[in-house]
Amino acid sequence: MGGRTVAAEWTIREVLNWTRGYFKTAGITQPRLEAEILLAHALDVERLHLYLTPDKPLTTDERERYRTVVKARHGGTPLQHLTGEVGFYGLRFRASEQALIPRPETEELIDHALRLAPRARDIRCLDLGTGSGVIAICLARYLPRAQVTALDISSSALELAIENARMNEVGERIEFLQSDWFASVDGTFDLIIANPPYIGQDELDALPVEVRDHEPREALDGGADGLEQIARIVDAAATHTAPEGRILIEIGSSQGDQVRSLMADAGLTDATLLTDLAGKHRFAIAGGKT
Repeated sequence: MGGRTVAAEWTIREVLNWTRGYFKTAGITQPRLEAEILLAHALDVERLHLYLTPDKPLTTDERERYRTVVKARHGGTPLQHLTGEVGFYGLRFRASEQALIPRPETEELIDHALRLAPRARDIRCLDLGTGSGVIAICLARYLPRAQVTALDISSSALELAIENARMNEVGERIEFLQSDWFASVDGTFDLIIANPPYIGQDELDALPVEVRDHEPREALDGGADGLEQIARIVDAAATHTAPEGRILIEIGSSQGDQVRSLMADAGLTDATLLTDLAGKHRFAIAGGKT
């Protein structure tokens, strides 16, 4: 495996132990866990099966399937692209190179959104740049009185989002729209959420290879200062945020003061920064015009 001659019979335990060391050389932070996930995927079994049958030898076909995904992961292909799925906020989603893999910070974004959303009445929610659809789908699943609109400029990302909505049984609760931010949007919303590109162009090449080479650049590239797309969203947001509504945006950790100023200049009210679990300014929130 990975260039080393494989014994005629390798057991599940031996394969996992070897892969853990191999993944460590690539700087993978959870080498044992990822080895288990990939082996379970290659064998088409649950991870529990690996613990129940650690001395089971792998067949030649099983070793070949596993070798393929292990080499790809060592070379930088994201785990989620190899398994084709990702867990997010208690739900399962299809993953592909058509959209960003959702991060833990975006789960925190959902936490804030669910706290902000009115529960006692029907509301309209808008997910800007939906990607794989995780934000819109979580809103539809956990806010039963929400009418959700999800938009993206990418038709391939929208196809993935629609598939994920169907898989999570909320396909009929979400309107999917191809649009360049607010260009094709009508009306106002009680809750607008965005996880836009906010990486500065001079930072893109320094991203980890699994992000830089395997995730859509247009979902990462925030322009020269990282604020280009955020500024476009904020500039139009006041027109589409209901008077008592809120807009919530995930931002770069050093962009807080600038985003808050952009919000104030656009006529949004009470612009506030919220921190992530690491204590960094990661979210900006504001209200509609009074």
